[in-house]
Amino acid sequence: MYITKAELQNFRNYESVNVEFHPNVNLILGNNAQGKTNLIEAIYLSSLGKSFRTSNDFEMIQFGSKFFRIKIEAEKKDEDICVEMAVSKESKAVKLNGRKIKKISELLENVYIVIFSPEDLKIVKEEPEKRRKFIDRELCQIRPMYFNNISKYKKVLLQRNTMLKENAPKISLLEIWDQELAEYGSKIILQRAEFIKKIDKISGQIHKNITNGKETLHIQYESNVPFMKNLEEQRNLFLEKVRSNLEKDLFRRNTSVGPHRDDLKITVNGIDIRKYGSQGQQRTAALSLKLAEIMLIKEETEEDCILLLDDVLSELDEERQDYLINSLSNIQLFITSAELSEKVKSTLPKGKTFYVVNGQVEEDI
Repeated sequence: MYITKAELQNFRNYESVNVEFHPNVNLILGNNAQGKTNLIEAIYLSSLGKSFRTSNDFEMIQFGSKFFRIKIEAEKKDEDICVEMAVSKESKAVKLNGRKIKKISELLENVYIVIFSPEDLKIVKEEPEKRRKFIDRELCQIRPMYFNNISKYKKVLLQRNTMLKENAPKISLLEIWDQELAEYGSKIILQRAEFIKKIDKISGQIHKNITNGKETLHIQYESNVPFMKNLEEQRNLFLEKVRSNLEKDLFRRNTSVGPHRDDLKITVNGIDIRKYGSQGQQRTAALSLKLAEIMLIKEETEEDCILLLDDVLSELDEERQDYLINSLSNIQLFITSAELSEKVKSTLPKGKTFYVVNGQVEEDI
């Protein structure tokens, strides 16, 4: 699978641009604030229908414009893919192969994209929300039902929290939301647990390879609702936990139980590196997780994903750079950077180089 072409209109700092890409490597070079990340952000939209930088679509409309439009074309083993998106302050329309889709979930399982940026290097050491986002991004791509479950769960959670903030919330109404919360929350927990079990195995082997067998990485899913054997038992236990915490929730005016509170425990040689790991250990673990994400997509879908490396190579030392590049020979790469060393360029497969200056993209012929 690879992206063949991108057309952008009034997107961020791009007034109008058409770019044809190489199926192997695409270097996107330029100084800061010229539009490098904006270009790969548009590509990312073709996968999940939303940005990895903002939850507000309006922010991507060029200043002074009323709308943005993007068109991303891709080739898979057995079909061509065309994703079009038009966003204004009044509406958002998405087309897949010329057909207008009603739900973003219809976009999933078409273009598989993994983003690796300096922010992802913070997966290990920063707040649990970043680790939950890592899980959610991947699962939404390979499990469209997960996207539906997490979307519905967030809506129910918002309704329940809104009610908890009322001066005298009706317990009978809260109990209705409790049922809904348990329905979707239990599905999320079981799907996450299965995913982390697979990620743990793959990332552990990658980490061992990077460290020449000196370190053993383990990833564990930490949920405040214990795992059960099946969905019915999970749902019943979830509901029991939510209701037993009602008094606390009424006092704090928010929901204390559920997957929105979950985390990943990340250990190296038995030590929790979220708190006690060196920067090098944390970065190696983050790299192992991202590479495991790529491998799991291939394992689950039998499709190669597309990798967006957004100004991240400069954040890795030479050893980790080499391991990353040597691991990615079979997938399409988009690499943004202010500059790349000749050594790095020489190790990359054949491709194209683009220079971005103030919203203009020029190919190096």
